[in-house]
Amino acid sequence: MLRKRSIRLNGHRTSLSLEPEFWSALHALAATEGRTVSALVAEIDRTRAGNLSSAIRVHLLKALSAYRGPT
Repeated sequence: MLRKRSIRLNGHRTSLSLEPEFWSALHALAATEGRTVSALVAEIDRTRAGNLSSAIRVHLLKALSAYRGPT
């Protein structure tokens, strides 16, 4: 089930739809990195090639893989 939330991105409000697990992971990663969710999403937005919600999911999976180390 997707949850839609609004965040401030580059000075304007935008809505994002993510599963609750991805919202939790996004908040946890932002806290771990000592920044706001908006700042983290802004960085992802600057480097994305496609849909923002998909780019966030991929970024979180890459961050998890980096944290776990190579398999």
